[in-house]
Amino acid sequence: MKILLISANTVRVPYYIYPLGLDYVAGAIEGRHTVKVADINLEKKTTPILDVIREFGPDAIGLSLRNIDNTDVHDARGFIQKYRELIASIRSVSAAPIILGGSGFTIFPRQLMAELKADYGIIGEGERLPLLLEAIEKGSDPTGLAGVITGNGEEKIPPPLDDGFRRSFIGGDIARFYTDRGGILNLQTKRGCSYNCIYCTYPHIEGSALRPVPADEVADTALRLEAMGGKYFFITDSAFNCDYDHSAEVARAFKARGVSIPWGAFLAPTRPPAGYYRLLRDAGMTHAEFGTESLSDAMLASYRKPFSVRDVLASHRAAVDAGLHVAHYLLLGGPGEKRETLEETLRNAGGLDRTVLFFFCGIRIYPHTRIYEIALAEGQITERDNLLEPVFYHSRGISSEEIIRVVGERARGRENWFVGSSSSTTTRLVARLHKQGHVGPLWEHMIR
Repeated sequence: MKILLISANTVRVPYYIYPLGLDYVAGAIEGRHTVKVADINLEKKTTPILDVIREFGPDAIGLSLRNIDNTDVHDARGFIQKYRELIASIRSVSAAPIILGGSGFTIFPRQLMAELKADYGIIGEGERLPLLLEAIEKGSDPTGLAGVITGNGEEKIPPPLDDGFRRSFIGGDIARFYTDRGGILNLQTKRGCSYNCIYCTYPHIEGSALRPVPADEVADTALRLEAMGGKYFFITDSAFNCDYDHSAEVARAFKARGVSIPWGAFLAPTRPPAGYYRLLRDAGMTHAEFGTESLSDAMLASYRKPFSVRDVLASHRAAVDAGLHVAHYLLLGGPGEKRETLEETLRNAGGLDRTVLFFFCGIRIYPHTRIYEIALAEGQITERDNLLEPVFYHSRGISSEEIIRVVGERARGRENWFVGSSSSTTTRLVARLHKQGHVGPLWEHMIR
């Protein structure tokens, strides 16, 4: 069969995101099938995608939905209408079955099947696609396959895959598109998330058990990214350091194999082993992005975070002392937030040196999360709400408007404090610097 895989993600904030998931899907089906990949970001408009469909004549079309919305309460934007228009355009030139997948789809499979009128969907990991394609090829009923949903089918969450993750590398024009716009490619060292944060969808999408990729294999992937023209890579794990032993092994493998391009990762600010961040720095790490979320112990407990404010400070100091560029992401307005906890967070944030702080004032409510259950119990949402358009949790102790006002006032005059993302001057600056040939996330230029 001829299979066309389309990346539908158009989010470019704070920078373009390479379609990593399609590498794995392509790796799972190539050999038996002829695979072609198209990217909306690369083509900019739908018309070139339709030209690809006409020329290639696919027997099935896979559409990866990475994002449902931009998750930014300051400038909330949903993407469902764009997906409707894309699928309508595809239907106008092809009768091939359309198969939805991706992390965004896995959060809302039943709702998206109903809204977008696709033929099939893959819930969870896209490597399940070969079984669906086999059923389509044979003309058999695929509804009993794990992770497969049809238009009228029941949503069944499949168990995580228990084998390895074979990655194919798209390369070519698609890779060059991303390497020419910041040089950033992506790498995954494990799947799953062992944490239990109340708002996070990672455990639902990837499972709660950690499934690490062997460190030498991760290093080989990094070298492939370098050979593809990557000038920087970002580790996409839910938290790179949620397994300190494995992440340290990966760092040692990078160094031993001679990985030479810089890299960054998202981290939990749990208390690190001695010398951990120096090990990462010696292996080429340059950027440490901490999912700190709050600097109030009461709110960290509310979020079910596995660390305290003291742990955050210890992680910060260790990373800074190791010579890394450090950023903290703060998520305000969750259950129990009030003026006192907000003030505590802002006061502690003001004491962090040599860092950049990104404040997000509002928690997007997604199904399959604890925040969904809390919002339901408080009457902020009902079971009838499909939540496809952005809906945010509102603390009973302080209004979202007051949080935004207070944080905005405190951020005024602080060049390293940023509130929201979509319309910030930071986004425009990063895009301009990338066009000038600078690589990486570039927020280090705002460190104070």
